[in-house]
Amino acid sequence: MEGEVIGPGPYRATKLWNETIKLFRGGLPLRRHWAHFRCYDWSFTGSEAVDYLHELLRRNNNFGPEVTRYQTLQLLRKFLKAHVIEDIKGRHGTENFEDSGQLYRFPTLSPLKSFPARPLLKDGGDLPRLIRWDDYEELPQSENVAPQKTRVMTSDLWNKRHSVAIGDVHECKLIRRKEISVKQVDHIWKSMTAAHLQRVLGLVSLDGVLNPAHVSGKHIVHNVFSVNKSGVVVLENKAEDMPYWVVSAMKCLASWPNCSDSRQQLYPGFERDVLRTVGDYFQRLKEPLLTFHLYEVFVNILGLLQDREVATEALQVSCLLLPPPNRRRLQLLLRLMARVCQNPQLPPLNDFISTRTLMVQMFSHCVLGSGDEMDLDELLATKLVTFMMEHQSTIFLVPAKLRRQVEEHLSHLKRVQIKYAGSDTDFSASPAFCKQIRRAEPEEQKVVGTRVPLHELLEGLIADKELPAKDKRKRMKQFQRSYPDVYRKRFPTEESEAAVIPEKAPRFKPPLSLFSFKKPLQPFQRSWSFRA
Repeated sequence: MEGEVIGPGPYRATKLWNETIKLFRGGLPLRRHWAHFRCYDWSFTGSEAVDYLHELLRRNNNFGPEVTRYQTLQLLRKFLKAHVIEDIKGRHGTENFEDSGQLYRFPTLSPLKSFPARPLLKDGGDLPRLIRWDDYEELPQSENVAPQKTRVMTSDLWNKRHSVAIGDVHECKLIRRKEISVKQVDHIWKSMTAAHLQRVLGLVSLDGVLNPAHVSGKHIVHNVFSVNKSGVVVLENKAEDMPYWVVSAMKCLASWPNCSDSRQQLYPGFERDVLRTVGDYFQRLKEPLLTFHLYEVFVNILGLLQDREVATEALQVSCLLLPPPNRRRLQLLLRLMARVCQNPQLPPLNDFISTRTLMVQMFSHCVLGSGDEMDLDELLATKLVTFMMEHQSTIFLVPAKLRRQVEEHLSHLKRVQIKYAGSDTDFSASPAFCKQIRRAEPEEQKVVGTRVPLHELLEGLIADKELPAKDKRKRMKQFQRSYPDVYRKRFPTEESEAAVIPEKAPRFKPPLSLFSFKKPLQPFQRSWSFRA
């Protein structure tokens, strides 16, 4: 049982219960005892049972060293009530188990609970469907916003932009998606958070663990973005926050002995009264901070606590599902518990147990609990709350991977999409988007439809009278280099090419006679004659 990650849903608590009983019955030493002048074989005393089970629970990874002897005694009382054990006279149920020399034995009947059949998987139907590009018909029109005009990109415009012919791409239209609503953003966060949680927990389905109807995308978005500098959730409705006197008491205890409220007169035992005030408030809440609906989610995380990083990420995702008031209370409570346990200046808060044990015992059932009383609730809550208190600084961070995935998906939905010509959709009436096709279709289209748009592109280039002759010749040569087969089919001979392509204007060549001479010119020489 140690280290086992037990399966999802209400079945995990039942399985833990059965496995604990098997280990207890299989390992508890049984021997002969004397009582009232009689000999009882295969029996054990109450104290022997408490000693053995306490050590068993402390060494088990599903419970841990935080389990106290008193909690072990309470579990044995549940064993007696459920007829896992009986007193030496065969009585159980109404009897009370005592940590003493009273004798007990195991009944002959099996004490294990029946394990309910798991529900059939729904092929991922338990996860809300993610909004995709082809869900455009579900998007409402934005109010008071001018509709986006459909932009037409012809082959000539594409050619001018990229300087080369585009090949086998048809004339296309760019379609912008309508504005994504706040409701749809909430839905995307909900669906992707649930999917991320399923992966972290290592489950093939969330059936029996999480009901999507109990998850609010609005709560998730609020928990991600509406936080203060300390990372604590900020509530829009202040009436949902804790009363001022509770917050003041928590601040005083967390910063002891530097209480912010100097008007409070300190006296011996003042710190214990402050703790009792905080404890009374949380113990009177109608349901645990992790809520009844999320009980199975957090119980499943117990099996991951051996791997700190995985367990921390699972708690990060799960705590995003909490209603914002619950998340705020839980974060402030765990922060208080951690600071109290780490404060050497704080006097002992109990005469019999350590401050750390006191904090866990006082608040664990305020954090985790089920709607129907479960036999292992107290032990499971102790284990989980201890881990959460030790890692409270990180479990309320938003998982970076989840946040990046959601942002990338939202960015993808806002991108421009290309719609190719030839479909039956009327672009002027409503936006249309590319549909998924078979893998063989692109090759078929490449063979059949590639030459048609290229011929049309070439003919359009030939017929363009506004294009200067020099540019037209340049484009034609460019097309010839890129698609020699298409070009050769259109101009099989030089004469057909010359008939279409504008001829170059003849360059002026001066007569050769102006610059060529048969003999080089002799320099001018002047002769002088002198007479005597």
